[in-house]
Amino acid sequence: MKVPFVDLQTQYTAIKNEIEQTIADVIAKAVFIGGAYVRQFEKDFADYCSARHCIGVGNGTDALYIALRALGVAQGDEVITVANSFIATSEAITMTGAKVVFADCDPETYNIDTEQVSRLLTSRTKAIVPVHLYGCPADMLSLNNLARKHGLFIVEDAAQAHGAEINGRRVGAIGHAGCFSFYPAKNLGAYGDGGAIITNDEALATKCRMIANHGRLTKYDHELEGINSRLDTLQAAILKAKLKHLETWTERRQAAADCYRDLLKDSPVVMPTVPTGTRHVYHLFVVRVKGRESIMRELSNRGIETGIHYPIALPNLIAYRYLGYRPEDFPIATAYSKEILSLPMFPEITKSQIQYVCNQVKNVIGG
Repeated sequence: MKVPFVDLQTQYTAIKNEIEQTIADVIAKAVFIGGAYVRQFEKDFADYCSARHCIGVGNGTDALYIALRALGVAQGDEVITVANSFIATSEAITMTGAKVVFADCDPETYNIDTEQVSRLLTSRTKAIVPVHLYGCPADMLSLNNLARKHGLFIVEDAAQAHGAEINGRRVGAIGHAGCFSFYPAKNLGAYGDGGAIITNDEALATKCRMIANHGRLTKYDHELEGINSRLDTLQAAILKAKLKHLETWTERRQAAADCYRDLLKDSPVVMPTVPTGTRHVYHLFVVRVKGRESIMRELSNRGIETGIHYPIALPNLIAYRYLGYRPEDFPIATAYSKEILSLPMFPEITKSQIQYVCNQVKNVIGG
């Protein structure tokens, strides 16, 4: 059996008619920048996230940068984020001119360790960027309490967590702003790049919209120097069509995760923890194993695609050598980067595919 890591083609086939009609409508109307589709998707996605405002932008990295900049993060400031994420999270912080400060991850959830965050605070700390990693919400209750106590901003990196919840509240709308990516493989993915910022703060929403559109609200009334980061109309139309399916796809991901847990429960595989009161949306199903590289090779030989998210903790990258960190400064993130393994996960994965993956994993590692 062949089991892909992700299968975008099967999803497209299931909604092909909707997508093709939507694309044809955009082309027929010849509105390729802005327009009704962008406005309607922004409204729909804001409603989905229980937020007052949504600003569509070019990609998830831009979303983070724009939100941080709109909050006034700039040179001389420090922003704390987690050591185990994709570089876009920390990259966006550096783009504002601020210094990125890394905190280790929680050993159970892999999300940012809030106790470490409190120890890293200085007079220059301006914001915290928690990542809802793999689709599992970070501890926003503790982080919000910390932020209120010290007068800090929170920008949620929800690029992997569309629809995730904490005590019934959708992530992204819990901090000052939430940032999403619509990269094709995301839980809600476009057919190209795309991103969004959500917030309940009207003034912040206006500032974000200005920055994303060359510092203007009307055509030539530039109040500041911004950037050019717009959600493409075709992508907005595709996302609008796909959004109505997101809850069904999320339920399928959760069912797939339950199946994995059941079939691997008596094996040496360490499975993900779901904190009480949270809704994990399983953008990825990440386990920990010993001898990962040889296991990946064996699974590949048996037709199973896997991934590593992420093989090098951010502060250990060459790009951040200038910060002077050592791997031992982040013992959890460094250790886990050698053990984490992402198993196939997508809404259309079948029970027989999961059974095959689990059987082969147990055959390879024993147990």
